Amino acid sequence: SLFGPTGGAVVDYMLIFFLYGVGVIMLAGAGATLHQHFEWNFMAGSLIMTAFVILTLCLNLKSIIYLISMVIPFLLLIILAIMVYSIFTGNYDFAAQNVHAAQYEVIELLGWTVPSWALSGVLYAAFNVGVGFPMLAVIGGMTESEREAGQGGILGGLGLGILIVLLNFTLFLNIDKLHGIEIPTLALAGKIHVSLAYLTVFALIAMIYSTAVGMFFAFTVRWAEPNTKKFKWVAIVSTLVGFGLSRFGFGKLVGSVYPLMGVLGIIIIIALTMYWWKTRKAERGMA
Repeated sequence: SLFGPTGGAVVDYMLIFFLYGVGVIMLAGAGATLHQHFEWNFMAGSLIMTAFVILTLCLNLKSIIYLISMVIPFLLLIILAIMVYSIFTGNYDFAAQNVHAAQYEVIELLGWTVPSWALSGVLYAAFNVGVGFPMLAVIGGMTESEREAGQGGILGGLGLGILIVLLNFTLFLNIDKLHGIEIPTLALAGKIHVSLAYLTVFALIAMIYSTAVGMFFAFTVRWAEPNTKKFKWVAIVSTLVGFGLSRFGFGKLVGSVYPLMGVLGIIIIIALTMYWWKTRKAERGMA
């Protein structure tokens, strides 16, 4: 409907590719989290998460995912608590914090660097639209009231946007303490209390596991029917390849895949806007 038969197929395969990329990032995220907190070998943490993902996909353990998804609100509360505390204890010397921020590594994307913080913000917002697009389309299609769907989109977007702004402000106020750290929220939790750090690790690993299974399932189901021998083999091979790719590191993968996914997200946003405008214009004409 948005891109036509040919363009739709291209965007579809691009979405599959980037969703797979997010799955790889989750494997790297598990390795980074366990390495940062427990000082485990990075690849060992990724391998453990890879094994759990493969077992879940091959044994069709959907009930575990439903159980783990209950952790997400818990994680949100933890992050909010960390943010509130860190805002009150952060360094408000903005000039000094800018100096620390300038020392962070700039990651090139196929020879291209995001030129400004404003474009970086747009790309991240568009990334969220792109990566959530398949699920958002399903949820929107299940909603009978167009008004309710619109209100849900507005409230959800504002909620996510406010959370991202607060989180970035928190990180900026504490950026002098976060050099060389891949999971900054976990580091801030550790500075508050060791117990909170352990809770944050548990919540992060649960979220990573749930997301990784979802991404690799979405990728595998495009090539094979669920609960078949072919599905299991595709799941095993694709997840093991993802484990191999996770060795590039969490920070570098996020800095590379997310902005590129953001570009696709911008294309989707433009197409949705044009489609909405055309349908609204047609409705006015009919009226």
